[in-house]
Amino acid sequence: MNRSYFYWFSTVLLSLLYLTSATFYITQGEKVRQAFEALGYPTYLIPVLIAVKILAVVAVVSRFRVALSDLAYAGMFFHLLLAISAHVNAGEGIGSVPAVVGLCLLFSSFFTQNYARANKSPYLA
Repeated sequence: MNRSYFYWFSTVLLSLLYLTSATFYITQGEKVRQAFEALGYPTYLIPVLIAVKILAVVAVVSRFRVALSDLAYAGMFFHLLLAISAHVNAGEGIGSVPAVVGLCLLFSSFFTQNYARANKSPYLA
């Protein structure tokens, strides 16, 4: 029962992190563009990231298909690793804190999902 609560707690926080990030990208477009340029990323990725962040949350929370949910977890994993890497390589280590927190929440959510969900992920024992 505790693992089920832990799953929902970490999943809700991860979802809030991603939805807050997408909202920030939408409402603070100029700041986001400047940050992307400072980190060396092309700004045409911003609309794609907005859509992908929202869709990843929908896939994980709704769990319409287990394979799609697991794919969303994988996408989030790589996104968070790249975010950490970008901030560290730009010399802005403190900027990577939200991504590190997100990575911890992602691991917690992914590894406890089979305790809380009826449809089990085949990638966990």
